[in-house]
Amino acid sequence: MKAYIVFIALSLAAVGASAQHHHDMKMSDTTKKNMRMNSTKPMVMDMGNMKKDTLMHHMMMTSQFSRDLPMNRDGSGTSWVPDETPMYAYMIHGKKWMSMVHGSFFARYNNQDLFNSGKRGGSNRIDVPNWLMFMTQRKVGNNGLFSINTMFSFDPFLVGNGGYPLLYQTGESYKGQKLVDKQHPHDLFAELSIAYTQRVAKDADLYLSFGYPGEPALGPPVFMHRLSAINDPDAPLGHHYQDATHITFGVATLGFRLKNVKLEGSIFTGREPDEHRYDFDKMRFDSYSARLSYNPSKEWALQVSDGWIHSAEEAEPGQNVNRFTASAIHTKMLNKNSYVATTLVYGQNHYSDNHKTQPSVLLENTLQLNKTAVYGRYEFVQKDAEELDMHDAYPLNPNFNINALTLGVNRILSSFKSTNVTGGVQATLNVSPSALKPLYGNTPVGFEVYLRISPALMKM
Repeated sequence: MKAYIVFIALSLAAVGASAQHHHDMKMSDTTKKNMRMNSTKPMVMDMGNMKKDTLMHHMMMTSQFSRDLPMNRDGSGTSWVPDETPMYAYMIHGKKWMSMVHGSFFARYNNQDLFNSGKRGGSNRIDVPNWLMFMTQRKVGNNGLFSINTMFSFDPFLVGNGGYPLLYQTGESYKGQKLVDKQHPHDLFAELSIAYTQRVAKDADLYLSFGYPGEPALGPPVFMHRLSAINDPDAPLGHHYQDATHITFGVATLGFRLKNVKLEGSIFTGREPDEHRYDFDKMRFDSYSARLSYNPSKEWALQVSDGWIHSAEEAEPGQNVNRFTASAIHTKMLNKNSYVATTLVYGQNHYSDNHKTQPSVLLENTLQLNKTAVYGRYEFVQKDAEELDMHDAYPLNPNFNINALTLGVNRILSSFKSTNVTGGVQATLNVSPSALKPLYGNTPVGFEVYLRISPALMKM
């Protein structure tokens, strides 16, 4: 474990140092040039608005899908977050390409049933949930924008193909068995996508993106890229009701933006990634979705989406899913190092084989106060006996209402080369439905302590 932590820290620090070097060199050259040009007169900005806009576009990265929107608005895939969202990333300035590196590595101890109140909590574990993302873009002519996104996860190596323990979690399978009370690992290749955007009028863009893998226009930004969830190493229990399509092997999205409203549609492969986490699954393009997004102000991002997913689970190939989601994200900066971020998500699955509609609700919040963060997550999700792989014990396949509350706190212990090392602790109180108390206990408590290594807050 110590070797893992040292390797991760050195890798991220090296990326941070390289990015800082590029930034410093570029700023240094620009400063020298300005000093030569203005050695006999004061530096006065007397250019018009158009020249100012042109200069700003050359100096900083924009959204991946619009030359007129800030990069802060980009969530995962083509989704939106509030413009007020601060960014934890390394910036790399080039002559034609502007690039960013994001990432997070949690080295942690995880015990899902601290007091051994049930039979399904599993043993305690030490693992490292993680992801690393590289984004780059360049402008094409006066109105075009080309972007490339890549995302990798070393979960198969640092978590294992069987996933990590997470009480009441479901979704995907391993060795022919459903993963229950475990969160599946993410694939090594979590995103490889390209996009082209054309500005067609003032405040209007048309864009097309393709990913193999990528993320369709369905659901809110995935939990890993929500500021309100940035401190929690666990996936939500409603992940497969809300944002699980973020790794889709074959997806094409067409979108149109007018001011702060965006309408987009996707065709994609419905099947979840298989248990072979290092390869590329077959493209099928057998599913579709649509999403409407609206950012009424710089502090808010709203979306509503609906998708039809063909044969989502390998363990249940005959089952199709209609997924509906709605979400609201709010971010408010308190000062340059402090903020409060909140996300509310509703997601539901309607299943074709049993005609059930099962809902989920998530509310999560992070309060960042300089170096200290306090965060929490409340979840309600409805799962039936079949979903929890208990069909033999419950042949009538009843529904179970599951509630979970997570509270945590962490603090930045050290910062070097634009990289943070953060120590934290969190606990989860799971409220078991009456019928499942003999298996899970009344209120099993999960406990985790971790070190998180990630880029520091970017200074805009």
